[in-house]
Amino acid sequence: MHFVKAKGILSNNNGMNIYRGCSHGCIYCDSRSRCYGFTHEFEDIEVKENAAELLERALKSKRKKCMIGTGAMCDPYLHAEEKLRLTRRCLELIDEYEYGVAIQTKSTRILRDIDLLSSINKKAKAVVQMTLTTFDETLCKIIEPNVSTTRERFEALMKFKEAGIPTIVWLSPILPFINDTEENVRGILDYCIQAGVKGIICFGMGVTLREGDREYFYQALDKHFPGIKAEYIRKYGNSYELPSPNNKALMSIFNKVCNENGIMSKAEDCFKYLRELPERYVQMSLFDTQDYNLQN
Repeated sequence: MHFVKAKGILSNNNGMNIYRGCSHGCIYCDSRSRCYGFTHEFEDIEVKENAAELLERALKSKRKKCMIGTGAMCDPYLHAEEKLRLTRRCLELIDEYEYGVAIQTKSTRILRDIDLLSSINKKAKAVVQMTLTTFDETLCKIIEPNVSTTRERFEALMKFKEAGIPTIVWLSPILPFINDTEENVRGILDYCIQAGVKGIICFGMGVTLREGDREYFYQALDKHFPGIKAEYIRKYGNSYELPSPNNKALMSIFNKVCNENGIMSKAEDCFKYLRELPERYVQMSLFDTQDYNLQN
């Protein structure tokens, strides 16, 4: 782990990465890809020590409230967050300045901040996103070794349901010849139904591999799934998109279950929901400001 003074924190789309790199060890992680320009070892976490300072400056300067996103590139609840608490500090600022937040993780460490997320959700909007890939707990510990298991993440989703905080699940990736089974997909979907998730983001049953990510993934296949790498090379070569041979059947199940249970299944609908701050809140903020100006 090393610390840097960042120059900025929010992207043009109001997303932020407090950390760069990861300690979760997921064998398929796209963030390892060389196109992202890491200049340090992926496990040597880069910490933006001035993240909160930069975020407060950015929130103060915005003319309109919006949703702030985090977790798309690097998980905001790495092991280091337990001591550093930078994610919590940023949530405190989002709460204080009454912005919304869409936060994505694979870790139940997020439950530590359920108080802040509840407060944000009352003032504006908070959405928790959880990635679920593998219903089988033993398999989960192999492909996502240093993070909360799927069952633990499901239990976290249930706690957010009880707290009235909306959730979105990322059903990705589904690894060909490993977890691309009907049993796996139905198991995850059953969890989603029980947890009352608002939507499920799924780009198809498969995985994507790029330079940097591919090499790490293949090393893991050799270690844990002997012979499978040869199947990947034979079927996919160096393709970026690796759809499961079972994609059509599994997507049919996915769409049917989502439709029957009122769960958003189109990625564009889920992303729209994650970006939108309720209009009633925007109007309320405007009226509150007008009232304040009239009284002063």
